[in-house]
Amino acid sequence: MSDSVSKASDTEPRYSSEHAPDAQTREALDKEVVDICRDLIRIDTTNRGSFPDGANERPAADMVMELLQEVGLEPTLYEAAPGRASVVVRIEGREPGLPALVVHGHLDVVPAQAEDWSVDPFAAEIKDGMIWGRGAVDMKNMNAMILTAVRDMARRGIKPRRDLIVAFFADEEAGGEYGALWLVKNHPEVFEGATEAISEVGGYSTTINGERVYLVQTAEKGRAWGALTAHGRAGHGSAVTNENPIVHLASAIARIAGDEWPREYNEATAALLEGIAHITGTEFDPENPQPQLDALGPTVKFIANTLQTTSNPTVLKAGYKDNVIPQEAVARLDVRTLPGQHEATLERIAELAGEYVTYSVDHHRPSVSAPIEAPIFDAMREALNRHDPGCHVLPYMLGAGTDNNALADLGINGYGFAPLLLPAELDFTGMFHGIDERVPIDSIIFGRAVLSEFLLDY
Repeated sequence: MSDSVSKASDTEPRYSSEHAPDAQTREALDKEVVDICRDLIRIDTTNRGSFPDGANERPAADMVMELLQEVGLEPTLYEAAPGRASVVVRIEGREPGLPALVVHGHLDVVPAQAEDWSVDPFAAEIKDGMIWGRGAVDMKNMNAMILTAVRDMARRGIKPRRDLIVAFFADEEAGGEYGALWLVKNHPEVFEGATEAISEVGGYSTTINGERVYLVQTAEKGRAWGALTAHGRAGHGSAVTNENPIVHLASAIARIAGDEWPREYNEATAALLEGIAHITGTEFDPENPQPQLDALGPTVKFIANTLQTTSNPTVLKAGYKDNVIPQEAVARLDVRTLPGQHEATLERIAELAGEYVTYSVDHHRPSVSAPIEAPIFDAMREALNRHDPGCHVLPYMLGAGTDNNALADLGINGYGFAPLLLPAELDFTGMFHGIDERVPIDSIIFGRAVLSEFLLDY
């Protein structure tokens, strides 16, 4: 890839905005983004994945409605089911001929077992210069950045360059059936005129060979959530039997785990590894990407899983008493597929499940990707370089999924761009769904400034 894609030259004009706030306004915005982030974390929007009552996003949605209405905006609240609430507001741009941009976050979070944490996961404590709590990273930090940015525009009476469709979705952590997917299916008019979107899990920094590199997500793997179900014959635990469903299920899991999915490089992954090779002075060999993976440090956990399809058992259910052989055993399977491999992967897993085990999928979405060589990518790179001069910006593919996947059904290209300048020693990617989730205050202040300028001038 050309160096111009990864790093702005010293002579290139810096990204700028004629609407930049003065020092007093910036100070107020710095406080506001922290306060909103903490207030959102304190609202427990845990999504346990059962439909439709796996979560209650309504209290957070009500807070978002109030924050938007307070500055004169006119948001709409959508409830796919009681409590499963999303909020959308459209902000008119100053150049109406341009396609609209969707800017979205999700209000729900994954569960947190309080006894595993060193702090209350819903207290939004400030410690060591960081905000601690479930959602601090995924993704109430960006929700706060978005809200602070659009509230600032509304208060100062300035318009973004293009229409912004600002959305806060329910149910992302369980696939979006009561959030983004529901809105796309039932209210596609909400996204009229939009061609691109930005959201979470991209734009954060990592340190490679002593240089700061921001990873912008331009693609994400497909997903399939389903069950392996083994049937057998119930009986006494002392019996000699070849009809124990637990044994059949264990064998199926072992076969699936032992099957080696082929390594492939899509456009984003290849561009990332080539960019790392350039930064580190190494050569990218598709047969051995280890030098580039090693250079990523802790961030490698978000990249290594994009080189191949993965299939991991995540839940096991079988039996109810020590001396009773059950009639059924079930394992939940989380499958993440590379572009072009989705259907073939599901067929392969069904084959590996074997004679005594059935494989069923209850939620699946194919992979999606957006162009790297695009004005929006250039604008993100330039916005980051204005606030962190000389940084590198590289694309990557996310091994998990976001609500950009749902918007792809409407032909909207989605990117991960929640800009954060992070300390080199912080294992940021380990915070996603992790224990003691936290985000540096300085990072979200930086991110708010970058995001505000990007939204105004792109």
